[in-house]
Amino acid sequence: MADQSKGVKLYGTSFNGHTTMVECALRLKGVAYEYVEEDRKNKSEALLKLNPVHKQVPVLVVDGKPIAESLIILQHIDDVWKDPPHLPEDPYKRAKVRFWVDFVNQKVVPIMHTVVTLKGDEQKTAADEFAGYLKTMEDGIREELWTGGPFVNGDNPGLLDVVMGSSYTWIKFIEAVAGVKLAKREKTPLLCSSMEAFGEHDAVKELMTPPEVLLQSRGNPGAKTTATSDD
Repeated sequence: MADQSKGVKLYGTSFNGHTTMVECALRLKGVAYEYVEEDRKNKSEALLKLNPVHKQVPVLVVDGKPIAESLIILQHIDDVWKDPPHLPEDPYKRAKVRFWVDFVNQKVVPIMHTVVTLKGDEQKTAADEFAGYLKTMEDGIREELWTGGPFVNGDNPGLLDVVMGSSYTWIKFIEAVAGVKLAKREKTPLLCSSMEAFGEHDAVKELMTPPEVLLQSRGNPGAKTTATSDD
């Protein structure tokens, strides 16, 4: 059970994939937190002081100490609240999880953003590249990490589940916007099933914004959707 003696505050924005990731991690740990909604066009003085370098959300403040950048925040959460663990106990497997999380950040996320900006053959090429990255992940996870269970981490979600699972609704959103298929169950059944299982987990399912809601927000100029940047 999480230590609730710590004062925890999360600065984020709606319809922001990185904010959602951090919220998912906190809820899976059972951490009570105060959420502060930021205005992307008029950032608060508090946010600018807490993250003077990047001036972006999310920012997690624990006992008055701010942590910025979503992937760093996720690992900090696992360091501070150790139960349930989001990383394997074995050092080699911990390194492999971090490798695949970095792979998502360096390869999967950028091409996912690119797909929606392209048309025609270029879009198809980008979508195929995205699907290829997922297949690479699928093969690596099966060989190096997966031991059974509904999640990549086994019976309970781990760090890689948080990163991929919280992105699944954005993948479906981009599929709807671009009219292409990105996550192909016949090629990546483990990843597809684990992302779906994550979205149905009781601790986080209310955070999973349905793709149709994201589509509606896309049509609202005041509600910018951001799946791929921290702000």
